[in-house]
Amino acid sequence: MRKNTYIGIAFIVLIFGIIFIPKIFRRLSNNDVTRGGRMHAIGGVEDAQEAGELVYITLNGEDRKVPPFAFANQDNDTISNTDYRGKVYLVEFFFTRCTDICIPMNHNLQTIAKQFEDNPNFGIASFSIDPEHDQPEVLKKYAQDYEVTNPNWHFMTGDRESIYKLSNEGFYLNVSYEAGLENGFYHSGLFALIDQNGFIRSRLDPNGNPKPYYRGSVPMDAIVLEGEEHQEIDILIEDIHKLLKQ
Repeated sequence: MRKNTYIGIAFIVLIFGIIFIPKIFRRLSNNDVTRGGRMHAIGGVEDAQEAGELVYITLNGEDRKVPPFAFANQDNDTISNTDYRGKVYLVEFFFTRCTDICIPMNHNLQTIAKQFEDNPNFGIASFSIDPEHDQPEVLKKYAQDYEVTNPNWHFMTGDRESIYKLSNEGFYLNVSYEAGLENGFYHSGLFALIDQNGFIRSRLDPNGNPKPYYRGSVPMDAIVLEGEEHQEIDILIEDIHKLLKQ
């Protein structure tokens, strides 16, 4: 009887090691990049890190959060980060005179917006990196051209230095003005996903590393050749659904 008991205990320990030790090792090895199981939810409810759950992006041990901002939108209303409180939303940096990646980016965003058009807890924040040209009336026409109907999709303009600081230091999405480029502007084709509490969220890649941003400049229906960038709008829509259920 005692022999059977020892065998049973050994079997339980073996199963525990197979299942949980690899998870613990991965958590420790990624401690400076992603964190789970902390008190971020409103009311102090713990949001335990489960397999497939979206992670937080950390820098120097702190979870990255959208810094305060306030800019005029296409209706010349002042919109701030507090207007997105309680909403899941996407962030992009673009400009209306862009004839390159901004076009597929905003077509993709319109596709996403239509997926959630009946959900008041979803929004989009589009910041112009050409604010001197992209005044509210220009942004208004741009929104109309893209047939934007989501009341929580704001195209924003304001002080150039403040917008560039928000992009470069708040999101680490590089934008700049460089002579020789189209209209002089450089920006990425990436989208940031923000949760209801203002934290930047992401999924893990196949190697277990966080993907801080989602590729927004590749059309959903693009024919992709070997070695080219694939679209990530499908997985972004999946992750928006995940956050909206929290």
